Amino acid sequence: MKIIIIGTAFPMRGAMAQLNAILFKYLQESHIVKMFSFKRQYPNFLFPGKTQFERSNPEYKIPDEKNTVTIDSINPFNWILTALKIRKENPDLLIYRYWMPFFAPCFFTISFIAKIFRKTKVLFICDNVIPHEKRTGDKILTKIVFSTVNYFLVHTKSVERDLKKLNKKNKPFVLSPHPLYNIFGDKVSKKEAKEKIASDYNINILNNNIILFFGYIRKYKGLNYLIEAMPKVLTKIKLKLLIVGEFYEDEKPYIEKINSLKLNNNIFVISDFVPDTYVRYFFSSCDCVVLPYIDATQSGIVLVCYYYNIPVIATNVGGISEDVINEKTGLIVKSHDSDAIAEAIIKFCESSLENQLSENIENLKGKYSWETLVNNIEKLVGNK
Repeated sequence: MKIIIIGTAFPMRGAMAQLNAILFKYLQESHIVKMFSFKRQYPNFLFPGKTQFERSNPEYKIPDEKNTVTIDSINPFNWILTALKIRKENPDLLIYRYWMPFFAPCFFTISFIAKIFRKTKVLFICDNVIPHEKRTGDKILTKIVFSTVNYFLVHTKSVERDLKKLNKKNKPFVLSPHPLYNIFGDKVSKKEAKEKIASDYNINILNNNIILFFGYIRKYKGLNYLIEAMPKVLTKIKLKLLIVGEFYEDEKPYIEKINSLKLNNNIFVISDFVPDTYVRYFFSSCDCVVLPYIDATQSGIVLVCYYYNIPVIATNVGGISEDVINEKTGLIVKSHDSDAIAEAIIKFCESSLENQLSENIENLKGKYSWETLVNNIEKLVGNK
């Protein structure tokens, strides 16, 4: 097939750019693949992070960047020009990752024009159908852009349920597990990882067990519940919590809570953006990762953990419990419940679960391969 992937790519930062780059690589093994990416993903005033770009890992640079980094998310004239470029390519399939209705007008315009009097089909890989932070008009925008779609792929039953509510024409879809993030480099020893982090960030973690919260911080991530769990944890277990990620909301309430609970020596906040090439050190340093989310459809962080064989303690929201198997690859607890989170962390540490859960994760990795995803795409669109 001749395939065009439309979405973020290097040097844009973030999970979608990373996933598109990996998908590009695996599809190229058996198809003709091109990528059309954004020159502007968001206007700066709408982007809560410090930068929209990440250039530390040029291995995932997309070929022909000059001609294919063309899309401006807020310029309708640009959408038309991009669609006309894509029409000239006459692809068999357009693939988008869909996670936010903000992009619906752009994606609709490109798909609609690209498909006129063509046999081109459209596949949406839906990370979310309904966004975590809902806004007026989200459902209408999603319905409009879905009208141009021929096929859907989802990673969890939670997203599948959301899709069925809007997929009134019963267009074909497949549920395919979210593949592993395999772009951050190999795991290093805990000792090496702790030494590097301690040196680079001037924090005292060398002789401590580490639990990790990783990823950008918004209300739906439930970080406040993890912070509130720490006093109870520390009555039983000596450890440090690393909170690593940019704040996409006001940082002050979190810092005030840490201070008021006198946790300054046990919780370290690293609110810088972490380059791709540094991610492995944080995951290599920890015993487990904690996801105290109060809302979720799925979590890419789980698939980073599984690449490094790191167990996960997570709340039972959305599709997370489809990937985090209780007592096998991690522990599942109630959401909105600091005590439940604390008890799970204590159980994990006192029962010495790390090695057994890590071994179980290693045995399950085949389910999360990129070859499986590509194979499911080919079956869905009738190319296999």
